[in-house]
Amino acid sequence: MKTKNQPLNFALIGAAGYIAPRHMIAIRETGNNLIAALDPYDGVGIIDNYFPYADFFIEPERFDRHLDKLRRMAHTKPRLHNLKVDYVSICSPNYMHDAHIRLALRNDAHAICEKPIVLNPWNVEALHEIEKEFGKKVYTILQLRHHPAILAFRDKIEKMDQSTIHDVDLTYITSRGNWYFRSWKGDISKSGGIATNIGIHFFDMLTWIFGAVKTNRVHMLTPEKAGGLLELQKARIRWFLSLDIADIPATIRVQEKRTYRSLKIDGEEFEFSEGFTGLHTVSYQEILAGKGYGLKDAKPSIQVVYTIRNSKPVGLKGDYHPALKHKPL
Repeated sequence: MKTKNQPLNFALIGAAGYIAPRHMIAIRETGNNLIAALDPYDGVGIIDNYFPYADFFIEPERFDRHLDKLRRMAHTKPRLHNLKVDYVSICSPNYMHDAHIRLALRNDAHAICEKPIVLNPWNVEALHEIEKEFGKKVYTILQLRHHPAILAFRDKIEKMDQSTIHDVDLTYITSRGNWYFRSWKGDISKSGGIATNIGIHFFDMLTWIFGAVKTNRVHMLTPEKAGGLLELQKARIRWFLSLDIADIPATIRVQEKRTYRSLKIDGEEFEFSEGFTGLHTVSYQEILAGKGYGLKDAKPSIQVVYTIRNSKPVGLKGDYHPALKHKPL
């Protein structure tokens, strides 16, 4: 049994991915150890910046065996109890999250999984049962819930008249090249499509602030752009997501910027461009303190994006995002 101040052991799945370094930093900044990592791609020199002595695997079978061996040694040889993995951080492609969470729990470790925690709402319920079976927890990274400006705004909304219905316009354009559609991200069965890949952060934030979903209507849905109307308990949200650089306003494109984000609430721009540094570390701190976000917290946004990708677009009917007005549907 580890003492209160003893470092915890982490393993990481998806060490070569874009988001993995944020998890490595969070593990280090919370005073813990990364002792094993997995990725089918072996270009993972980034590990040397944080945990150069971590064991590395390219085959999941050998990684699973390694974790199982450490777990068994810790149980049978008390003097080796420090070897066991306590948490598995999961940064793998979306469609693998469910399997990798199960791998973590089978090896008597808690799971910390990037968004989306799973692709389908019923997967959440299945993982609830597996949590109970193994007595371990599944956590997810909902870093926008720790953003100072968003926390302050949520507090402001909660203090207002709860019968007020706010008007929200969400626009998020993050241009991607041809590689995107050749990768797993371009395969809707693996990524969940555009709403899941780039929208789930915002859908989680908005349902967290404005309440449960009443209506989820899709006006446009293609592999590279989508738009719709999301009616929540306290807001009507017109949203538009795009991977097409042509959708970025000309004034932004001339600055050679490839991303544009806008969130207007009741006609006013809500600014939260800064303050993202260290939010993964904050997420880890909350998880390790027993206050992290779990399956129940993740489910509303999973349901939102599942509904979107399985909807039949209605076209330009009713209240739609202004960016859709001149788009071919």
